[in-house]
Amino acid sequence: MDAALASRLAASVRAADPDRYFASLFAPAPARPYLMALYAFNHELARVAETVREPMLGAIKLEWWRETVEAAHKGNPRMLDVALGLAALFQSTPLALADFESVIAARAFDASPERFADLAALEAHVDATGGGIMRLACKILGGDPGIAREPALAYGLTGLLRSLGFHNARHKLYMPVDLLAAVGLAPDAFFDLHHDQRLDAVAHQVALRARDHFLASRNGPRPGAALAAILPAAIVPVYLRCLGKNVAVHRRQMALLAAAMKKRL
Repeated sequence: MDAALASRLAASVRAADPDRYFASLFAPAPARPYLMALYAFNHELARVAETVREPMLGAIKLEWWRETVEAAHKGNPRMLDVALGLAALFQSTPLALADFESVIAARAFDASPERFADLAALEAHVDATGGGIMRLACKILGGDPGIAREPALAYGLTGLLRSLGFHNARHKLYMPVDLLAAVGLAPDAFFDLHHDQRLDAVAHQVALRARDHFLASRNGPRPGAALAAILPAAIVPVYLRCLGKNVAVHRRQMALLAAAMKKRL
């Protein structure tokens, strides 16, 4: 990958996804541009649902990205930085096209009116989206992708809790329907309530689950070469303590540094 493209991708990831950007700085220097290409691609997928009002439009955009990845995999990328970065990534690392297609397919939920029946369904979605990206990052680093599930679920569930206000504003429900029913809430009522103890109770259950996944990852095998891929999850305890608040960049960076020095979460 040429230096100018790598610099542009890094700048875009730093602006859009600072946690993954700073975590990638702990990866070996030759691998960093390829992580940036992957994370820039992930950001483009994540924002599809933010830019459309109809599920069909979301499906069209996701299909465009599927075709873009396929062309990059064939070595004939479209002339945009993310596609060029993916082409360089495919050239450097033998990654399966199907892994990218699975992440794209899972993102269809974000622009749809569908809801999660239970926590298992929510976790399956997080594992297929953020987990899929984390597994690809592990492969780029030559690490074991099997180690990614627990940190991906911890980081992904926490991220959803932190973005509830944003998703509520666009009337997209991510909290499981069965958790809402357990506290006497109909799904549509979730968007209209503010500072309600029932909302806190639902969020608390998801937060407990995120914490369980974090602890499972911390107490599991050392990540070895995959460390930088799972490192964003090191910020989970800080985020869970500060739900509803902004977390200063230096606090996130210190959490990343501490985990990097220990070589585990």
